Parts: sequence; C-alpha cells; structure tokens
Amino acid sequence: MKEVTALVEASLSECLPSSWDVPANLRESMQYSLMAGGKRLRPLLVIAAAEALGGSREAALPVACAIEMIHTYSLIHDDLPAMDNDDYRRGKLTNHKVYGEAMAILAGDALLTHAFYSIVQAARGHQVPAEQVLNIVEDLSVLAGPKGMVGGQAADIEGEQGITDLDQLKYIHLHKTGDLIIFSLMAGGRIANATEEQLTALAAFGRHLGLAFQIQDDILDLTGDEEKLGKKTQSDVKQQKVTYPYFIGVEASISEVERLTQTAKKAITDANFAHPERLLEIADYLVKRDH
Repeated sequence: MKEVTALVEASLSECLPSSWDVPANLRESMQYSLMAGGKRLRPLLVIAAAEALGGSREAALPVACAIEMIHTYSLIHDDLPAMDNDDYRRGKLTNHKVYGEAMAILAGDALLTHAFYSIVQAARGHQVPAEQVLNIVEDLSVLAGPKGMVGGQAADIEGEQGITDLDQLKYIHLHKTGDLIIFSLMAGGRIANATEEQLTALAAFGRHLGLAFQIQDDILDLTGDEEKLGKKTQSDVKQQKVTYPYFIGVEASISEVERLTQTAKKAITDANFAHPERLLEIADYLVKRDH
C-alpha cells in the first residue's frame, strides 16, 4: 500500500501539466486537496484489480489518478457550508476555509473534469485499447453521476431531514461510497481485459466491500481516535445523522462488517483470477483498520 501510494502521489503531483496556463489560485486549490494525504484506497483498488488479472501497473496509473480526482472533488464539495459544513479534512483546514467557497467549488469542478482527461491518457500513453477506455469512461459517468455517487449524496442530504429506515441508509452508503469503489475495481479489470465473469466478480467484491467500508466509518466515528482519523469523532451524533450503529448497535455493526467482508472475498475466490492475493489482503486490512 505504501509503495502504490507513493507512486500515485508522485503522479498526482504532476497531473496538471505545468505548460498549461491555469490561474495560479485554481491550480493551488486543486493541489491543496489532491495532495492532502488519505489512504488512496480507490487508486490502490484500480491497480490491485489490474494486477490481479496480470495487467500493468503503469497502464492502470492514469485511471488510478482519475478516480482520486473524482473522490477529492466530492470531498471538497461535501465539506462546503451548503453540504456538511466541515472545517477540517484529514487534519487540515478544508479547501473552502483556505481558498474561499467560490474557489473551492471551482477546484472541485476542475478535478471532476480533469479526471476524464487523465483516463484518456491510458490509451494515449499505455496502449490500453480505446474500446476499454470508452467502457471506463461510461462506467465512471454512471457510477459517479446521478445514478451513483451524486445520487447517494442527494439521498444523504434528504436523509438529514429524517431517515426512517435502514434501507434508506444502505442506499446512501452503497451509492455515496460504494459506487466509486466498484468503479475502481472494474476499471482495473478492464485495463487487464477482464472477462464478463471477472468484471461481475469485481463488482460484487466492490459492492460488499464498499458497504463494509462505510459501516466501519460509522463505527469509527463513535469509537475512533481523533488524531488517527484526522477529524472530529462523534460528528454523526452531533449532526444527528443516523448510522448503522444507531439502527442496529455497535456490536451488530461490527458483525455486519465482518459478514460483508467475507462475502466480498468469496466473490473473488470463486472467480478465476491469476493473482487474487492482494485484493483479499486489502479486504482484511480495511475490516481491521482504525482510521
């Protein structure tokens, strides 16, 4: 994970060509959030999925960077006063607290748009077939758009006005968090020319892992260490957000994370992957993480 994170961060630091005439404040605002750290989970999954099928790490890298841009844009916008109104992200002031709301919105817009440029570079520089790049672009448009992540965010905003059942919360978690994880895995698979059966297995792995990941976040908000998390704990309670622990309790939530993780791993072990080990190890890591 450290090796891939270093590779991704080196690439992200150069993702906006220095020769482009971009307003300095916009460039700085984009880089501020893009280089603010984090687990780099989604890029890791792109690369791990590609390598699980014998694909090239270098060919996967432009798409790995693209999904981190999408994730970062969503966090910048999520932190805005009109959304979650957060002052800190990963232990640093949020983008709008440093650059102002208008520039933060534009930095998010720019990262969202630039992600598609980055995906195309997989074909331009690494001979990923154009048909696969087209599929990746379509997947991202669906899974990051109104049917996917943005739909989950909209449901989350509506949910703050009063979620009444666990199904609504599950919808939010599956789309707001899970869909980008599904995309990451499928994109890595496409780069390595995965079969339809393998893509289905990767999607199932991502769906269950994504839900487990978000439930673990709900648990850590109650039980985690603020210094390790880089943000305030108990924020869900203070904002009166309903979570899995709210509905079913902490112990049952921990059991659900374990169940979902085992189901995710089974999807991979039942399919024909050349090197599934890293994906299985990542699943185990995520269920045991403390930040």
